[in-house]
Amino acid sequence: MFDSLVDLASGSAWTYAVVFGFAALDAIAPLVPSETLVVASAALAASGQLSLTFVLLAAATGAFIGDNTVYLIGRATSERVERWASGSERRGRRLEAAKRQLEVRGATIIVVSRFVPGGRTATMLAAGVVTLRWRRFAAYDLVAAAFWALYAGLIGFVGGTAFEDEPLVGVALALGLAAVLGLLIEALRRVLRRRRQRPSSSD
Repeated sequence: MFDSLVDLASGSAWTYAVVFGFAALDAIAPLVPSETLVVASAALAASGQLSLTFVLLAAATGAFIGDNTVYLIGRATSERVERWASGSERRGRRLEAAKRQLEVRGATIIVVSRFVPGGRTATMLAAGVVTLRWRRFAAYDLVAAAFWALYAGLIGFVGGTAFEDEPLVGVALALGLAAVLGLLIEALRRVLRRRRQRPSSSD
């Protein structure tokens, strides 16, 4: 897989199109390794083979378009989901709870979910299903996509800079750093979720 990603991030002008395409597809198909490709491309940018600015722009734009595509799919199915939810009191309560959460904490939920593979797809789809206003969604997602691209790009660039004369070593270091940070973020997310779910003790 490492060799394949290095080949995709080959340093040619086509790399930007590939980064854009992977970032867009990742919102629809979470198994697409878009973040890994952004890290690898940014690592190569450190050695001058690519432009870091163009890598970040391609990644952020692709992510934004992919997320909005999933949102529109959710909007297109919202009436069907409403009918499905109305058939059960429990489903109806869950749908209403999702609406309230996105209305009140939409910015936080959308930005955080962009860093959770699979979670980003579910969140963008839910935002469309509950018909969160597109202008609000687009504004939140623009910030989310930019932060996501910057996060992956900086990891790659730092790793690539450390081994500027050996770009493949820089790519490997950057991917390892991204994996470690990803595990730390996931661990922190689980800890916070458990704390939220823990029942408060009564006096």
